[in-house]
Amino acid sequence: MTRYINILRGINVSGQKAIKMADLKALYEKLQLENVTTYIQSGNVVFDSSQKITTELIENTIEKRYGFSVPVILRTDKEWTKIIASNPFVNDPERDISKMHVVFLADKPDLSSLDKLEQVKHSSEEYAINGCEVFLYCPNGYGKTKLSNNLLERLLKTTATTRNWKTVNKLKEIADSTM
Repeated sequence: MTRYINILRGINVSGQKAIKMADLKALYEKLQLENVTTYIQSGNVVFDSSQKITTELIENTIEKRYGFSVPVILRTDKEWTKIIASNPFVNDPERDISKMHVVFLADKPDLSSLDKLEQVKHSSEEYAINGCEVFLYCPNGYGKTKLSNNLLERLLKTTATTRNWKTVNKLKEIADSTM
């Protein structure tokens, strides 16, 4: 049995692509996924499966049910643990953890446009790319950064979705508590 943490991009934002979490949970259970738990309205799902689960399976099921496409990012619990451990900003006591975010990428990023990231970011902002994650530190707040999810998708040439550090840790807590 493998535990997965699954995050959806762009649902329940400004009334667009509305999916109730109770409905999403029921949809996952129809796929015979077990111990399905959702967290907040932005499409965070923790579940277990004895089968190998793909993003395509979940994306196709959501599109059939709701009539719209939703990008899905999928990580195993073990991968999630490594992500948390590899945040380069978290152990600095000078940093406010409420200003930390993780951008989860669907694929390995194209790093040919990193110079453009450097050009648009504020001098106080920092980022670190590790595999299929981009760690952000935005001391002025994520709402004010130019290192937005859309910009990172465009420059890194892959689908992405961003979660704040509190949510990243809460999903790990949920995954650990449902074992």
